[in-house]
Amino acid sequence: MMAKTALTDPVESGATEAPPTRTAVLHPDLGPDHTRRAPEHGLAEAVSLAHALPGLEVVRDQVVRLPKPHPGHLFGTGKLAELKQLLHDDEIDLVVIDGPVTPVQQRNLEKEWKVKLLDRTGLILEIFADRAATREGVLQVELAALSYQRTRLVRAWTHLERQRGGLGFVGGPGETQIEADRRAIDDAVNRIRKQLAKVVKTRALHRAARAKVPYPIVALVGYTNAGKSTLFNYLTGADVFAKDMLFATLDPTMRAVTLPGGTDIILSDTVGFISDLPTQLVAAFRATLEEVLDADLICHVRDISHPESDAQARDVNAILAQLGVSDEIPKIELWNKIDAVDTDTRASIEAIAARREDVFTLSAVTGEGRDPALAAIATRVTPATHDEEVFVPFADGRARAWLHGEDIIQQEAQEDEGFRIQVRWTTRQAEQFAKMRR
Repeated sequence: MMAKTALTDPVESGATEAPPTRTAVLHPDLGPDHTRRAPEHGLAEAVSLAHALPGLEVVRDQVVRLPKPHPGHLFGTGKLAELKQLLHDDEIDLVVIDGPVTPVQQRNLEKEWKVKLLDRTGLILEIFADRAATREGVLQVELAALSYQRTRLVRAWTHLERQRGGLGFVGGPGETQIEADRRAIDDAVNRIRKQLAKVVKTRALHRAARAKVPYPIVALVGYTNAGKSTLFNYLTGADVFAKDMLFATLDPTMRAVTLPGGTDIILSDTVGFISDLPTQLVAAFRATLEEVLDADLICHVRDISHPESDAQARDVNAILAQLGVSDEIPKIELWNKIDAVDTDTRASIEAIAARREDVFTLSAVTGEGRDPALAAIATRVTPATHDEEVFVPFADGRARAWLHGEDIIQQEAQEDEGFRIQVRWTTRQAEQFAKMRR
């Protein structure tokens, strides 16, 4: 797991449960020119992130107007003093800044306010470290955390003066402590990457095994808390953790599913995306999301009841592009939580969806609209077939047995040297048959 974090007190190791950490969440408002999001919605999401981490008690949350970030303290002198008094009055132990904070700003704010401080990236990393369950997830979080910590060594050390190398005055400057720490982190990163490479190789073997049973892969993607895991549980009968909480699911889960009409697919549930997702996590979780890259269909699950559903959708599409997901992979949108909107809004949403062939409204909880959505998935992943005639010699019994096993033979006639067979198959099956006979 990742190293001791800002929330971990190494002294507290007794049996009694520690009291919750009194937390303040501050959302800097840089104005409409710097974000598409309304400040109040950004603050609400940041508070939800804080609630997703066990042990935090949010006792203050507010939007802080920030005309211009101060390079040393983020906030100006007056606002800095005002917030210091508020934090003191509320007996705050931890401040969460919903946005980027430089290492220098973090060090200065902690010194000025006498509190621990996390920026948005640090908080998300804490949540991921708490939730990762599989060996792969733990490694990916640790890799992301180390990449993040490497840029913030300035806050961990106060003895960064240069050491002398050699004897007397003839030696050149020695290695700084921060350089030694950075090298140690680099060594750890290389070690973890080697371990992850083994995981990636194992995943490749699993994908190769699934390719022998040519089920199409359908990947559920979407903003965190859009309802992907609830829908996944309904379709698969699985027991994936699903809760009204940001990042309820971290580790990917895959199950075989038979859709209405008999179409078999492999359904993949993935980690939810979020705006301003740390670049360290995008890179670290690329292996986890490889199933999306190989998907035959991507189902973008949207929380259509959220006031910023459109902005969330743009964030998801941007992250998919960062991951290198091809535009050629078919996509549909599942507008979830239709039961959570009022009657007039629902009528408007359903009218918009009806005019689009790639949009379906549903509720993963009540079941409304799920059957049309499943039928659409089945239609899109069921490959087109074509009729063809093949000749199989008597000596090639393996090829004939394969055709019968695939249940694609329409008609078969025996001739002097073999069998003339009429088949109805997909392009993939035709390619497999051709490889078999080489």
